[in-house]
Order: sequence, then C-alpha cells, then structure tokens
Amino acid sequence: MDVLSDAIAVMRTGHPHAARTQPAAPWGVRFPAQDGAGFHAVLHGAAFLIPANGAPVAIAAGDVVFLPHGLGHAIADTPTTPLVEFGRVVAGSGTGSRTEVSRTEMLCGAYRLDRSRTHPLVAELPDVVHLRAGRHPALRGALDLLSAEAGTAPGADAAASALLDLLLVYIVRAWYDEQPAGTATGWSAALGDPPVAEALRAIHSHPERPWTVQSLAALVGLSRAPFARRFTETVGSPPLTYLTWWRMTTAARLLRESDRPLRAVAARTGYVSEFAFAKAFKREFGVAPGRYRERPSPSAFDGVTPAASGARA
Repeated sequence: MDVLSDAIAVMRTGHPHAARTQPAAPWGVRFPAQDGAGFHAVLHGAAFLIPANGAPVAIAAGDVVFLPHGLGHAIADTPTTPLVEFGRVVAGSGTGSRTEVSRTEMLCGAYRLDRSRTHPLVAELPDVVHLRAGRHPALRGALDLLSAEAGTAPGADAAASALLDLLLVYIVRAWYDEQPAGTATGWSAALGDPPVAEALRAIHSHPERPWTVQSLAALVGLSRAPFARRFTETVGSPPLTYLTWWRMTTAARLLRESDRPLRAVAARTGYVSEFAFAKAFKREFGVAPGRYRERPSPSAFDGVTPAASGARA
C-alpha cells in the first residue's frame, strides 16, 4: 500500500456510516465532539458549517467539509437558525418541514477511528478541511456514486462501505494536493519530496527489512547525513524513529485485525524473536502484545448524519 492509504488504514476501525438528507429551511443540527471523523457534502443548495471554535463557513453545492479530529460543530441553513441536538434528530424529531422551498440536499457520513494509532499525516490536518466544488473531479465522482448507493438497493451496504473508504482517501489527498507548491511543510512537504517519499514507501512496504539510515539513503540516492536531515525536517522524526513507530503501529493493527501468532507479527515487523518484539511493543503501548489484542476496541464515532434515515455501511 502507499503511505496515504496506510495512514488511513491503520486508524480506521469498525464500519463507516453515510446517509443522504433533504432538510428544508429553517433547519440546523448540532453535533457533539467525537473520537472519530465526519464529513458533510452539499449536493444541492447551500449550508453553513459552524465549528465550535471558529466562525461559520459557507458551503455551496459541490463543496465538502471534513472534520478529521471529531470537532464539535453544527450544520444549518443560516448561522442564526436555532439548532436541534443530533440525538433528537436520530430519534426522529426532524428539522423543519420537507418542502421544495429552500431545499438543501446533503450527503453526510462518519468514520470510526482508533486514536491510539493516529498517523502524523492525519494528525497534521486542520480541524476543518473545506474542499470547494470544481477542484477535485475524482472526489466529486466518488460523492456521486456514494449518493446513488445511499439507499436500499441490493448490494448497497457493501458498495457504500467501499465507496466511503475511497472517499476518505480522496478527501485527504485533495487537501494535500491543495497546499501551494514551494510553501509546503511537514507531511505535505514529505509526500512532495521524491527521496523522502521513496524512503517512506520502502518503510511502509517492507517494515520487516533490517533498514538502517545508510541503506535508506542509498536506496534514494543520497548520502547518509543529508538524507537523515531531510527526512527529519519533513517527517518530524529521524528515519529509524519513524521506522520503529511504523513497525509498532503495523503490529498493533495486525493484533487487532488478524489472528496471526505473535511470532508471525514479530517477523512481519522486523523482529527476529518474540521476546524482542514484546519488549518493544510494551515500551510503545504500555501493555504486552497479547493483552493489547484482548482489550476492547477504543471508543469511536458512532453518529451518522443529520437524517433519521439513510444507509449504514
């Protein structure tokens, strides 16, 4: 997998949710802060996103807003419309009457995320990602497909689940693509720096290999010191520190999502013995691998959308 796909895959847990809603003015829904991530896409009409920590953001038809860190917020037809709590909407109270006057159509969804495995590529995203219409054709195509599957047709659940995962990748990719060339910092700069990006792909593709700073530098065609400096400045940690973190993050995912024996997990993440692996894992997560595997999954975003009905993937 590529670095962006990996970064999302290690955090995603459970099943995403999505639904299409058609509130009529006046309408407004308040969403509490959550551990997961959510998005709102305006298919027709317009709306306002009102973040808990900032000014209202106007969103037009074709726009997508993504809240990667579960920020508390509201969605409404105007910034001054009285708000209904999300829980009441799910219970069926509704928001406004459904007419064709001032109608807005939205596609909204939520992702469950394991914050104990947050990748810095995702952590670096702002609280609110606003992607405007017309700039990202692939994103719009995914939204159109997902909107068509937000119903009860045969196979809709399976299709919606796959499309939601695809949409998440497109959203994060679109934000990074929008960062101005030459001014990028952090992971935006790392993904745009060919030698650093190549080293990251190597680490992600083969965490089991006995990488050293020298071997990574040789792979990307740089000498040891310039490579180490370049990697550290963009990624935010030295190459071997990131390698160890990625190995442990990969191990945590394998423990959660597979029944591989510990020796197989250890081998996949570059450890020749279960003992060395267990010691490194406990140092990172504060618990032995076997105990980590037995723990309940962390809390996650269970909300769906400002509509009482819709598709649950």
